[in-house]
Amino acid sequence: MGYRTVEKEPSLTFIDNPELVTISPSADWQGTPVDQQGRFTNLYHPFESGFGDLLKWQMGKNPQKEAKRSEQRRLSVEFDSLALYGEEDYLLWLGHSTYLMQINGKVFLTDPLLLDNTFLKRESPLPFPLEKLPALDYLLISHNHRDHLDAKSLKYLFEKNSGMKILTGLGIGEIIGSWGDNLEIQEAGWYQQYLLQDIGVEITYVPSRHWSRRGLLDQNKSLWGGFFIKNGSYSVYFMGDSGHGPHFQDISNTLGAPDYCLMGVGAFRPEWFMAQAHISPTDAIEAFNMMGGKYFIPMHFGTFDLSDEPRMEPWDLLVEKRDNINGLLLEPILGKNLLR
Repeated sequence: MGYRTVEKEPSLTFIDNPELVTISPSADWQGTPVDQQGRFTNLYHPFESGFGDLLKWQMGKNPQKEAKRSEQRRLSVEFDSLALYGEEDYLLWLGHSTYLMQINGKVFLTDPLLLDNTFLKRESPLPFPLEKLPALDYLLISHNHRDHLDAKSLKYLFEKNSGMKILTGLGIGEIIGSWGDNLEIQEAGWYQQYLLQDIGVEITYVPSRHWSRRGLLDQNKSLWGGFFIKNGSYSVYFMGDSGHGPHFQDISNTLGAPDYCLMGVGAFRPEWFMAQAHISPTDAIEAFNMMGGKYFIPMHFGTFDLSDEPRMEPWDLLVEKRDNINGLLLEPILGKNLLR
């Protein structure tokens, strides 16, 4: 697959996948921005943290260390087996940013991190044994960070789902292409719509405020984003990872107000370091209200230890501030069908 490149000015070019349709957010939209080094860049906020900031965080003191150490709570589990094995649509949280969805008879899975690896150990269980996972039609991968693009989990899924199609952002195919046989991968730029073979579902890859990296030399060489899913009856917005910014309003203006908003709310402390990449619960409420969503469903907390806050603090803050939410806050119980 080739990329279409548009030159605008010496410091910036714009690229997309010429095989996909673009739902332009504005009259002057030209594609996804890339800098002179061939690195993707955010729409409104350049990513400015470096290794020094990471070191400062890791070497600094965590004022919540004791609260984090003494946190005994785990995410609740309430496995809805009737939904999983029935014919009706469902939306099930499997932890972190992994959601299992059935829409119009097709099964979708987002950002699968299903197996422990060297760096990440689950602190809340999968709601059902992994071997009970249904056959997948589509795999949605938001970006290349290892808590969203896990090689061990993907290789397992590729082996079990030979006909599964992979929907992701520009540059991801180069990373995962050798992890399975005859993989069917569609890479999109921001606001590009995937080809879904007349299944009655539209999926558009949308911007987030984030970054990408897996090795020493590949920073921002692959794209990051979220997904906006429509089936004619309802819509689902999957945020991926994102800091706060005007792109939330842009997405809603372009694709409509989403019914179900799957919003990342964890790994937000310390905020001086995390805010560029992970939205706080308070800012997630503002972003949800900006988008005009109906149901606020939090994710990206309670499953893995990634930051300074106790695992359940993001949920506690949302409950404390629920009166500020211009919609209905749904508790994301693991394995429970969240569709209304």
